[in-house]
Amino acid sequence: MSSRILPGLAAGLLLGATSFGAMAADLVVYHSWSAAPEVAALNVLKAGIEAKGHTWTDIAIPHNTGSNVNLMSLVTGGQPPNVFMESNPGVYRDLAGMGFGFPLTQWYTDNHVTENLPAAVAASIAVDGEIVKVPTALHIDGMVYYNKDVAAAVGVDPASWTSLDAMFADFQKVRDAGYAPVAVGSQPFQVGYLMHALVAAIAGPDIYSSIYGGDVDPAVFDDPAFAKTLETLRLFSQEAGREAQNRPWNETTNQVITGKALMQVHGDWMKGEWLGAGKVAGKDFGCVEIPGAKSVVVTVDAWGLLGGVSDEMKAAELDFASVVVDPEIQAKFSAAKGSTPVRLDAPAASLDACSTEVLSILADPARQVQSPNNTVDSDWQSSIWDVVFNYWGDPSMSVEDVIAKLKDNYETILG
Repeated sequence: MSSRILPGLAAGLLLGATSFGAMAADLVVYHSWSAAPEVAALNVLKAGIEAKGHTWTDIAIPHNTGSNVNLMSLVTGGQPPNVFMESNPGVYRDLAGMGFGFPLTQWYTDNHVTENLPAAVAASIAVDGEIVKVPTALHIDGMVYYNKDVAAAVGVDPASWTSLDAMFADFQKVRDAGYAPVAVGSQPFQVGYLMHALVAAIAGPDIYSSIYGGDVDPAVFDDPAFAKTLETLRLFSQEAGREAQNRPWNETTNQVITGKALMQVHGDWMKGEWLGAGKVAGKDFGCVEIPGAKSVVVTVDAWGLLGGVSDEMKAAELDFASVVVDPEIQAKFSAAKGSTPVRLDAPAASLDACSTEVLSILADPARQVQSPNNTVDSDWQSSIWDVVFNYWGDPSMSVEDVIAKLKDNYETILG
């Protein structure tokens, strides 16, 4: 492990004392963020770490490349990072089994962190009843972000849509005015996220949890609401021109920012792209949940701390945790990334129109479901992505074909 302890340089915790003092250390930080708003947000954390006397060494892995495999390779190869970005509970179970678990429940209690977290955040950071993650960003996976100038020019008001049918009914008006109704990117990741956001919105939390929860029930594939979800996904795929093939999500967002398209449905981390372009929430762009949504999918990006190290390094890792969840730093971090603070006591002045909307949506815990990254077997999730992406790109593939293939995959992977 790359770790450097410098005698004589002490750093206290932002949120309280631990049983051992934190001496300055070189923290090796493993993550998969590379978009400009993501890097800007990381720099907020880096400044907080450096203010405590520590240094930050990056190990950056391209997004959506199976980075958990590379993380485990580093650990088993004897060069583990100190801090890593990961949400999948299976990774934490594996690390604990290897002697690298770092339970944090008592630290959260001692520092009064848990009581200031939204329900969705608190649920996402525990694995098997023990808090092991440090939440850094709160997002809803499926939000409608729209260009207010385009909406005004076309004469539509996305905030007035009460159903997806109402939304699609306005698309021809948008086309007639010379704009694309919706920008989409044809990549497995983007289609997979749109799919689970639509399952939550159209089919509702019970069916969603039966597909993306810990206990999968293949009987729900025969529910008419699931078929309706697939039919709606097809409508989105029909909006994807040839230029959408392999277009990254942030380039897709730029189609809306630059006024080529009215809207995009994606995780609301796309707000970071709007802010990076100098746009103002509520003035230049608006954000609403998927019209008529029965529930929303909540993503909580989180860090893990690697156990099995010295007390001095553990203290430095807890310094990292205290920086991440500090309310003031959360406000600065969220403004840079385009996320919503994970703490309810973050300064209210830091909340823009879209963060205020997200917190309003999350006021009802019954309408919240967790991202598959926090709940589902990774092989099962990958199989869903493969099936729906094939369906997305193959007009001859029917809803019945998708359902049959998912049932087959269930028997192979989980049956």
